[in-house]
Amino acid sequence: MKENLSDLVTFLNVVKEGSFTRAAALAGISQSAVSQTVSNLEQRLQLKLLNRTTRSLTLTEAGEKLASLVGPAIEDINIGLEQLGQLRDTPSGTVRISADEYAIQQVLWPKLAPVIKQFPEINLDLITDYGLVDIAKGGFDAGVRRGGLIAKDMIAMQISCEHKMSVVVSPDCAKQYSPPEAPHDLVSLPCINLKLPTHGDHFPWVFTVDDHEYKIRVKGQVVVNGVNQVVQAALDGYGYGYGYGYAYVPEALVSKYIDSGQLISMLPSYCITYPGYYLYYTSRLQSSAAFKVILDALKYSK
Repeated sequence: MKENLSDLVTFLNVVKEGSFTRAAALAGISQSAVSQTVSNLEQRLQLKLLNRTTRSLTLTEAGEKLASLVGPAIEDINIGLEQLGQLRDTPSGTVRISADEYAIQQVLWPKLAPVIKQFPEINLDLITDYGLVDIAKGGFDAGVRRGGLIAKDMIAMQISCEHKMSVVVSPDCAKQYSPPEAPHDLVSLPCINLKLPTHGDHFPWVFTVDDHEYKIRVKGQVVVNGVNQVVQAALDGYGYGYGYGYAYVPEALVSKYIDSGQLISMLPSYCITYPGYYLYYTSRLQSSAAFKVILDALKYSK
């Protein structure tokens, strides 16, 4: 039988207080409302639950049985709701975020490493994925992608500035070939290709030519499936008189190597600048206090 939990709680309050008047005061309603609620419950159950006189209030056998069965269950429900409240109010539990390798390394980790140190009860799962993940189906609290790649039904919050791409090559490798003067020159030069799990072909290199996007497909001896491996392949051979080719990577990953002379920047005026990263999630109703802490830490201010 589907009973109204509110009515059962009212009945239990009468039993606990031993009085309709005190149960009414506890609930903040009238004594007559409490009495009517219990009477309605008895009518639906077709059982007398209380023996009521002007001087006493006692449980019938059915009333004792109901109180013993329902009372612990209601208490478990209250405890469960309190625990949910703690989940909302206390930063704890696991937050799962899907993002690409670069976003995790350059955006998420620098901002979130201090957070998990400050809140040891927060567990952080950062999962590398280059696809447009269905975060609800995948069990993620949020995803991170560049602006313009997020579905319109998602809540999105900017978490980084724009990021410029850079063509780089080791000095030793650069000496072996004529330097490129425009993006199409790279087609005839040895390049380090990136092949992502979510893409069937090598990742295209995108440039800006006369205010328009210009994509090229390059060739080379080396193909890897991570942007950090691209950087490492470009660096390897430095100082030994050889190199594995030109690389096209986010400038933030190679700026220190350009400054140190380990890599040379090429075609900077043609390299595209991508929009900043956004955190996206499915609802404005935040799932936990831990998620709110993560949101606050990732907010981007110019």
